[in-house]
Amino acid sequence: MLRKKGKAFSDIVENYLMSLTAKESKNEPISPRILKMMGCIDLPTDYDYKKTLTEGLSKKYK
Repeated sequence: MLRKKGKAFSDIVENYLMSLTAKESKNEPISPRILKMMGCIDLPTDYDYKKTLTEGLSKKYK
């Protein structure tokens, strides 16, 4: 579905994470698309997303 629209899931996640850390965006409302995605996945507290991302990118560009 995202490929049809020309967007990668990783791009959406990256933009979301950047919006969380940006000082300017703290006053902006969260978009309905992001609100829908929030809470849709339960990860362990010790989950290392950077490791998973690195492994995925390594496989993709190998």
